[in-house]
Amino acid sequence: MENILGIGSRVKHPAFGDGVVIAAEVIAYRVCFITYGIKLVGKDYSAWEVIDRVEAEDKVSFTEAEKSLIKILKTWSDITEVVPLGDKWKNGLMILKPEDSSLKPKEIPIDTFFHKIVMVRDRIRVMEQRINASDLSDEEKVNLQQYITRIYGSLTTFNVLFKNKDDQFTGEKGD
Repeated sequence: MENILGIGSRVKHPAFGDGVVIAAEVIAYRVCFITYGIKLVGKDYSAWEVIDRVEAEDKVSFTEAEKSLIKILKTWSDITEVVPLGDKWKNGLMILKPEDSSLKPKEIPIDTFFHKIVMVRDRIRVMEQRINASDLSDEEKVNLQQYITRIYGSLTTFNVLFKNKDDQFTGEKGD
């Protein structure tokens, strides 16, 4: 790949607008767009305009390559990863108690509830990849991606259940 962009390169994307390359990964740039935040854009993407090119100084490290490979495998394989529940929640019980005392409370093992949350997260990720790989216009993809980001944001309430921070939900970041 000739024409590799370095960190600090300024670009104009047809759907996301003006942005700056903030990191270079194995097959993609991490670009911070003024309006849409941080997005990954493939290094082979050619529909954007390079406004100000900064020469790349460093090659991608093995750690970054490994992270990218793991992300690709998670995204495109049918293998469901094992996501650990936080230690303090193991063998715990979630109790849903209605206000009406004549109704029985519902007890759900936290492990079971957590497994369902992880399944929802995985299915949203698959939906996101299918949208990105679809024949929709860039504008339609961006609109749908914004809804998905908001869904992730709504699910951040459940991050307390995850053992590892990398497994948690992330939504839109506020300033």
